[in-house]
Amino acid sequence: MKYNYLCISIIVILLFSSCVSKEKMVYLQGNQDFNNKSTNYDPLIQRDDRLSIIVSALEPETAKPFNLYQNNNISNTSNNSSNNSQNTYLVDVDGKIDFPVIGTLAVEGFSINELKTMLKEKLSIYIKNPVINITIQNFKVTVLGDVNSPGIKTFNNHRVTLLDVLGASGDLSIFGKRNNILIVRDYQGIKSFNRVDITKADFVNSPFYYLDQNDVVYVEQRKAKMDSSALPNLPLIFSVLSFVTTIVFLVTK
Repeated sequence: MKYNYLCISIIVILLFSSCVSKEKMVYLQGNQDFNNKSTNYDPLIQRDDRLSIIVSALEPETAKPFNLYQNNNISNTSNNSSNNSQNTYLVDVDGKIDFPVIGTLAVEGFSINELKTMLKEKLSIYIKNPVINITIQNFKVTVLGDVNSPGIKTFNNHRVTLLDVLGASGDLSIFGKRNNILIVRDYQGIKSFNRVDITKADFVNSPFYYLDQNDVVYVEQRKAKMDSSALPNLPLIFSVLSFVTTIVFLVTK
């Protein structure tokens, strides 16, 4: 009889140690009835950013002096990412760029829209109704920990969410902690450590739903093994149970 108890105990231990609750695996749980308000996320410019700044106007010749590589066709450049990379301004250690004709501009800490507004004001002296397109060309986030494809993830735009980054990393493994993702943010030399729970629907309202340039995302591995709904180790569990059952049968025979 004691061997039967032993067998049952082992089975129970194996089953409970191999699974965690569904609530720890499913994303965006809870009330999803949010007001559909547009989130006007606008990243702040940092040192070492490479900014693509393209100026255009109804009279192209008036905008030409304010673009790098003036021999490029402006209309083609705006539609060609490889050409865009040529029209980049590196934000230096002092947070400044050298802009044609205008000269040195302090841009660190400006949002993209704020920089557009400032440039429009300065260029309106020379150009009638200038149109300015600004993007961060080297936007990157580092992803570490228990994801399927860790590494540095680069994007061609600066409106990047944590879900975008995790998707580019092949999603979390079944062992990754979804309720305690660490985001390390460094802005102007000040580092902050922030925890995010992507199993909760209200995560989309978090200030860390959108990521900043050079953020580091770390996914910690949980101690518990996979959810019972994730079945890759099921053959191993059955093999162990079969082995234990055989041993108990031979001993008690």
